Amino acid sequence: MTKIMMHGCNGKMGQVITHMVSEDTEVTMVAGVDGYQGITNEYPTYKTIEECAGEEEVVIDFSNADAIDSLLAYCVDKEKPVVLCTTGLSEEQLLKVEEASKKIAILKSANMSLGVNMLLKLLKEATKVLTPAGFDVEIVERHHNQKVDAPSGTALALADSVNEALNQEYTYNFDRSQDRKKREKKEIGVVAVRGGTIVGEHEVIFAGEDEVIEFKHSAYSKAVFAKGAVEAAKFLAGKPAGMYDMSDVVQF
Repeated sequence: MTKIMMHGCNGKMGQVITHMVSEDTEVTMVAGVDGYQGITNEYPTYKTIEECAGEEEVVIDFSNADAIDSLLAYCVDKEKPVVLCTTGLSEEQLLKVEEASKKIAILKSANMSLGVNMLLKLLKEATKVLTPAGFDVEIVERHHNQKVDAPSGTALALADSVNEALNQEYTYNFDRSQDRKKREKKEIGVVAVRGGTIVGEHEVIFAGEDEVIEFKHSAYSKAVFAKGAVEAAKFLAGKPAGMYDMSDVVQF
């Protein structure tokens, strides 16, 4: 049974993961860290990571950028692998992550959903078949009205997956409102929709002559990201130092 520490255990995602781990017979939560102590968990919860005893085999992080430096220092010192889910890291912090990966296993991904990461793999295969046959590629992503960035990181990851299969020959078009011209052949259109409480929808459209093929992923709750994080923790425990992502978890 894999022993997990939840870094950011009292946040929304931390609580979703806590519940998910409690129902999974392959993992157990042995410790949690959160500056907010207003929630009682069934495992020891510490205000700072330095207080932890190091019983865990792997750390799952859903905290905030301010807590990442101390997290990395702890994991390197204790030689603990970490599933790093916190976003918005500075360039300096990303360099620290890269440096830490030389000493411990770190898994970092643009999207923790197993379904999205399966889609990333499928898109490469579809692209190799369809684009030589003249199919255009467009991506539409939809999120709630509180999301501040556009397009989403996942939409860009999907575009990158397609472009990787195309030897990076295509450009991205995020706004055609100022273009009074036909669509360029070697471009990928990316459109962002914001409204309501949409958790996350991503649609990749391959449009050809008289036929259209669509790949779509819909997230109905944060649980899909929690599930991916737990599966990533199972995968990462015991792995040698290095940088990993969800493509390593989703194998076929």
